[in-house]
Amino acid sequence: MEAWELVAAAGAVAAAAAGVGFAISRRGRGGAAAPEVRPKIEAEARPGDRMWRGLAATRQRLAAQIDAVLGRGPRPLDVVLGELDEALVGADVGVRTSAALLQALRDRLPRDAPPEAVRNALESALGDMLAAPPAPAPSTRPWVILVTGVNGVGKTTTIGKLAAMHAAAGRRVLLVAADTFRAAAIDQLGVWADRTGADLVRHDQGADPSAVVFDGLKAAVARRADIVLVDTAGRLHTRSNLMEELGKVGRVIGREIPGAPHETFLVVDATTGQNAVNQARTFGGAVPLTGVILTKLDGTARGGVLVAIRHELGLPIRYVGVGESVEDLRPFEAKAFVSGLFRPSDGSSERS
Repeated sequence: MEAWELVAAAGAVAAAAAGVGFAISRRGRGGAAAPEVRPKIEAEARPGDRMWRGLAATRQRLAAQIDAVLGRGPRPLDVVLGELDEALVGADVGVRTSAALLQALRDRLPRDAPPEAVRNALESALGDMLAAPPAPAPSTRPWVILVTGVNGVGKTTTIGKLAAMHAAAGRRVLLVAADTFRAAAIDQLGVWADRTGADLVRHDQGADPSAVVFDGLKAAVARRADIVLVDTAGRLHTRSNLMEELGKVGRVIGREIPGAPHETFLVVDATTGQNAVNQARTFGGAVPLTGVILTKLDGTARGGVLVAIRHELGLPIRYVGVGESVEDLRPFEAKAFVSGLFRPSDGSSERS
């Protein structure tokens, strides 16, 4: 990280600690002053509160079922775990992942474990399963991030929010509008470019996505962009020809920028439940995925699917969307997620 990036990051951290916004202005396209990007930080919000609120539906379903199971008093562990299995599968944790969690409980608990010990062990096992190495920090210029996913998952909006995050950290961002099938997607990315002060490379609707990516990377090198965010067309994971096209985009990126893409994110809609696991598996066959972004977590009781994605595919969850605004795209923290499922927003136990 360069010196100016360290200063920017330090300023952002200090501003966040003070409960105020932080922005770095720079010259935008055409030499005009770029609009400031100020991710709002609510002074009254404690860390994890947004995650806690976003998990309301999942928590209500899962916590209610867990409370029902454990509220029946001490019983043999196998009986309790059998009922917990139904609760976990019902929250879209998935059959395989639920079985692995329950096996972890069997390994940790005696056969006569009291209900609170079962609850604590389940919370701990979930945290262990979701834990992942930290996301890599941008360490070369340009740092290329390829973003893909099926139609309607909020991919382009997510890219705009990522652009806002990087711009607020003082990085020069370039957006590549490689979703050439929808004119609306190109225009939408243009709005985000204006809003965040990012550069934008676009072609006309119907252009070859790989050609747009090629031009975008050339521009990124020439303009000394720090971050390149590549939007791609939404595609059904069952369409092999479209998946092959995505693979071609990935190869073009690797040819033009050795070692790139440095991150490849799959955006999935939490409301699709277990189908998100199938999407991740298929997309991972077309391009090597480095992480998943789960959107619309605030609108579903099926948030347990991210546990299945992490366990079954080994993919880290990098961000979760818990609302519409820029600050509602949150870097995923396993501890905050598990705490959001089991505890109130102040971190104290609901059962104390």
